[in-house]
Amino acid sequence: MDKIIRCITSDGAVMATAVDASDIVFTAKKLHNLSRSATAALGRLLCAASVMGNMLKQDGAFLNLRVLGDGELGAVVAVGDSRGNVRGYVENPDCPTEYYPNGKINVAKAVGANGTLSVLRDYGSGDPYIGQVELTSGEIAEDIAGYYATSEQIPTVCALGVLINKDDGEVMLAGGLLIQLLPGAYDETIDRLEQNVARLEPVTTMLAKGMSILDICKTALDGFEVEVLDEYPVNYVCGCSREKLERYFMTMSDEELRTLPDETGKTEAVCQFCNKRYVFTAEDLERLIREKS
Repeated sequence: MDKIIRCITSDGAVMATAVDASDIVFTAKKLHNLSRSATAALGRLLCAASVMGNMLKQDGAFLNLRVLGDGELGAVVAVGDSRGNVRGYVENPDCPTEYYPNGKINVAKAVGANGTLSVLRDYGSGDPYIGQVELTSGEIAEDIAGYYATSEQIPTVCALGVLINKDDGEVMLAGGLLIQLLPGAYDETIDRLEQNVARLEPVTTMLAKGMSILDICKTALDGFEVEVLDEYPVNYVCGCSREKLERYFMTMSDEELRTLPDETGKTEAVCQFCNKRYVFTAEDLERLIREKS
């Protein structure tokens, strides 16, 4: 079962959030039939959306991350809620996969180094917050850290990883770690954290060793007294429904609704996040027209 944990040092100087999202990324690959490069890119962004969404801490709030580079992958989108549950998709799930000499997937090539990372936070009241920065590398983790440094002026370390079986392409492990310095951190705190970060192994390596997400946070915060703020399960969750689609259709004009059915008298809507299909007949649409008039 996937879990997320949020920790803080006892002096309130450093916050660390870690997620084991192995099942989430496995689910995303199956739902979207992703290539290896698409799995690695979307998996990393899903991990980021989980930890960043979890930081919202307000029921009903959600965060939308969109990476759009000039690579063959196209747009990569992940949505996370305040409990760390996520969903996402990629524009080109069949994106070809290239590798670095060390055997790791070249996510930057698939994403493209030239492009933007967009972050939307919606708390359900008032206008949402929208920020956008240029991509730093296309490797996702560096881009998330760059966003915080540029847009929010928060010193941040971000580590994201997806381990894929080289033989069958299945997702073995996936996780993320986000560390942030809070206001008032002393120089010695910064120095200690920098030393810890320099020694950190990749997130998937730590998970493969059997380390829990708490172990990962404590390793990142070695030398500090660590307090756990919260820990709970996270899942791949899509909130689509026929009722939501009906509400959307009712915002359209009568003329627009009547043009939707094809020659069979039906129209089909497919959810981008879970690929669930919803079929509406011409009679269904006429009913909606009557209900909104």
